[in-house]
Amino acid sequence: MAKALLEMRNITKEFPGVKALSDVTLTVEEGEIHALCGENGAGKSTLMNVLSGIYGYGTYSGDIFYDGNLCKFHSIKDSEDLGIVIIHQELALVPLLTIAENMFLGNERGTKAKINWAETFDKADKLLAEVGLKESSHTLIKDIGVGKQQLVEIAKALGKKVRLLILDEPTASLNENESKHLLDLLLEFKKQGMTSIIISHKLNEISYVADKITVIRDGAVIRTMDKAHESFSENTIIAAMVGRDITDRFPKRTPKIGEVCLEVKNWSVDHPVFDGIKVCDGVNFKLRKGEVLGISGLMGAGRTELAMSIFGKSYGANISGQIFLNGKEVDFPNVKSAIKSGIAYVTEDRKGNGLILTESITKNTVAAKPEKVSKHWIYDYDECRRVAQSTAKEMHTKCATVDENVGNLSGGNMQKVLLGKWLFADPDILILDEPTRGIDVGAKYEIYCIINKMVAEGKSVILISSEMPEVLGMSDRIYVMNEGRMVAEMDAKDADQEKIMACIINSGK
Repeated sequence: MAKALLEMRNITKEFPGVKALSDVTLTVEEGEIHALCGENGAGKSTLMNVLSGIYGYGTYSGDIFYDGNLCKFHSIKDSEDLGIVIIHQELALVPLLTIAENMFLGNERGTKAKINWAETFDKADKLLAEVGLKESSHTLIKDIGVGKQQLVEIAKALGKKVRLLILDEPTASLNENESKHLLDLLLEFKKQGMTSIIISHKLNEISYVADKITVIRDGAVIRTMDKAHESFSENTIIAAMVGRDITDRFPKRTPKIGEVCLEVKNWSVDHPVFDGIKVCDGVNFKLRKGEVLGISGLMGAGRTELAMSIFGKSYGANISGQIFLNGKEVDFPNVKSAIKSGIAYVTEDRKGNGLILTESITKNTVAAKPEKVSKHWIYDYDECRRVAQSTAKEMHTKCATVDENVGNLSGGNMQKVLLGKWLFADPDILILDEPTRGIDVGAKYEIYCIINKMVAEGKSVILISSEMPEVLGMSDRIYVMNEGRMVAEMDAKDADQEKIMACIINSGK
């Protein structure tokens, strides 16, 4: 039997009005990959924040034993000194610093008086080679994609002599190739003796890398599964996560598709910073009433840029082309005009652009259309709270009260507040950009049901997603986008992942 590297015994953690963890016990053996699964708000990230010292000793009850020793971590530095390194879903990198500067920020090479830059860049290049990232350590973080940034975070962890690597939703923002590379990297580290804990909602990825899976629900451990003794069935994991069987990932719907409500013709958008780079190049598409229109494509295909540029020209430069709404040509010079015309956009960046994290659930819920809950520009706060409470109930948002700051919620519950905010605006056309990124299968199902309810009422949805099963399972019709162009259109019933990928590969410039 392998040695237990980590034992967390009877961990209980409370926040005002909420017991986030209740008597949780977790054992992780040396050299294994241990997955944590559970719905959003189940307590997975809270447990890892306790382990890493983000929630310091004294703010929780229970004991942590690491390498056989009782540990009392008061800060993240205490855990890192023992080789426990956590990489959060929202990466902690400084865009305007180089890769090397980011990798050794707070862990500088040299003396207290002077940084040894030659050693810094040399060591960084060696660590980048270990994770298979072919970038110069002199490159600025802002000039590399999210997938490469994730590898920088792992290289940064290696520079801290990591023994236990914790990854919170590491592939949430990555495409399939980037995700596969990262998971294979974890398996390689495992061969070298490293121990990993991975939090993920992508059950196929967990089944691929994990030796054990611990399922947490409502702050308590439900069960731990061991690959050595049982197969990792997705249905079994889901049932443990949500407390019930989900026989169909995508709720059934009988489409009632009407006339064209939105048409975009010859839409072109330049990059807002780099001259001469087109992010959308002569795009044409149509959307019908009562339809879920999927837009598939790899990361960087231009899908988000297309959505944002249509939504009040909130992205891009030198925007040209035509938009027709119910057959009439329109122009949306700003976001307010798009909202007024019945268009809403749920951004993929819920923390950066979607929500005000320092404000309450109530204020965020009514932010898109404040005139619905105000008279003469004065808020009716009782009505605001009533709307927020009703929306939270409809969305099954887990919160102590709607007066709670959105920044205190889990990622999935933040996503529900964001979606509720735009549903309150009562749009005719809802553009959803990666609406289920980083959220659990139960919350996904709830969002899918809301989408179906909208289109059943005759409204229309544009669904942008990097998860092909989601596009295939929810859409009536699918456009495939690559390198800023629409390269294919197909009925969802005739589509599959192979056809979509073939369209992308064959359309390369």
